[in-house]
Amino acid sequence: MSENRKSLIKLNSGLTRRSALKGLGAAAGLVAAPGFVRYGQAQSSEPIKIGFQCHRTGIGAAYGRWYERVTTAAAKRINDAGGINGRPLEIVIEDDGTDPKRGAEVVEKFANQHKVNLVYGTLFSHVVVGSAPAAGELKIPYYVVSEGYHVASGKMNRYCVQPGITDVKAQARSMAPWIAGNLGKKVTLVYPDYAFGHDHRDFFTPAIEEQGGQVVAKVPIPPTETSFTRYFPQIPRDTDVIYHVMVGPAVLTFVKEMGEFFGSGGPQLFGFIDSLEAVDMGSPGLEFLEGSHFWEGMPRYAQPDQPDYVTAYREAAGIDDNGASVNDAKDVSTAAHMFGCWETLNIVKASMEACDYKGPDDRAAMIEATEAMTEMEAGPDHPQGKKLFNGKIHQVFGEQSISQVKDGKLEVVHRTSIEDGAYEPEADYTAMSF
Repeated sequence: MSENRKSLIKLNSGLTRRSALKGLGAAAGLVAAPGFVRYGQAQSSEPIKIGFQCHRTGIGAAYGRWYERVTTAAAKRINDAGGINGRPLEIVIEDDGTDPKRGAEVVEKFANQHKVNLVYGTLFSHVVVGSAPAAGELKIPYYVVSEGYHVASGKMNRYCVQPGITDVKAQARSMAPWIAGNLGKKVTLVYPDYAFGHDHRDFFTPAIEEQGGQVVAKVPIPPTETSFTRYFPQIPRDTDVIYHVMVGPAVLTFVKEMGEFFGSGGPQLFGFIDSLEAVDMGSPGLEFLEGSHFWEGMPRYAQPDQPDYVTAYREAAGIDDNGASVNDAKDVSTAAHMFGCWETLNIVKASMEACDYKGPDDRAAMIEATEAMTEMEAGPDHPQGKKLFNGKIHQVFGEQSISQVKDGKLEVVHRTSIEDGAYEPEADYTAMSF
C-alpha cells in the first residue's frame, strides 16, 4: 500500500483504564513532556488500524482531499511522539464517494476485510446517517468529523461519536446573537436541501427568534444544483440579512450569481464558509463579498495574534498564510473543518491510552473512555481552541470565529464562547447498551 494510504505510528501510555474511568476528563489534553515518550516493548506488535472513510470523490472531494492531508499530518505527529500504547498505528483509506449507500459498504469492508479497530473521518451528514447503523450493527467505534446534529440528537448509536468538531446546532446558536446585534433581524435562509442544510434551517430559526428576530423566508436548493439565479427571486425585499450555507462543487457559481443578482445594493450577507471552502477568495466575481461576514470553525488566513501551536498545526497541515497549499497557491484548503481530523485523532489516541486498549474486546471501554472526557484545553492537540465534551450526547462544544472580508481576505472580528452555543442535551448514549 502506498504511503498516502497508510501511515505508521508508535506511542507509549502511562494511563490505565481505571484511572481514566474514575474521572479522566482532561485525557484529551494530556501531552507527555519532551523526552518522556519513547518506543517501548508493546504487549502486541500488531498495528492498531484506523479505517479512514474518506470523501475522495463525489461532492465532498475537496474536503476529502484536505481531510486526508491533515490525517496524514496528525498521524506523523503521533508517530514522531512514539505511537499509541507502544504499537504502530496504521491508517487505511477507503473512498465512500460521498454516498450514503457506499458509505455503509465501506464501514462493512473496514470491519470484515481490513479488520480495523475503528472507523473515522466521515464528513457529509447524509453519509454519516447512512453509515452509522452499520457501525452499530458491527459494534465498531465510529468517530465522525461531520458537524451535523445527527450525533447529538441521540438518533445514532453508542458507537458513533463526534468529539473533535462542533455541531450545526451549537454553531447556529452562537451566530444568532451577533447577527441580530450587528447585521439585522429579518433573515432569509439559503441552504442545501439535505440533512446538513436542514440542521441550519431548524436550529437558526429559533435561535434568531430568541434574539427578537425572524426568518422571513427559507430557500432550499438541491445540493447537486449548478445554476442558482432562479432561486433568488424567492428572497423577500424586506430581508436584512441573507444567511447562506451552500456546499459542493458549484459553490463558486452560487456566490457569483448571487453577486450578479443583488449587486452592491442587496441585503447584508452572512455566510458559513462552507459556501467558499476550497475556493480562492480572489476568484473573479467575488468582489461583492467585500465587507461581508462568514462563520469559520478555524480561520483560513493566518491571524497576527495566533498562538505558536496554531502556527505549528498550519505548518504540519501544509498550508500557507492564505490557507492554500504550500505547494500550490491555487489549492485552497478547507481550513474551517479539517482541523477536526487532527483533533479527533488525538482524542482517539487519548482514549486508547486511557483504557489500555489492546484489541476489539476493548472497543466498549474505548467509547467509555471518550465519554469520560470533559474539558479539552487549547494547545497542540486542540489547535482550534478550548472545548467541552458532553459524554451523554457524544458531542463536543467549542468556540467559533466570525470573520469579515477585508481587502479580499478573511479577518477574525469576533470569537464566540463555548457558552454561546450551549444547549440542553436531548439524549443519553451512556444509558444505551453496547
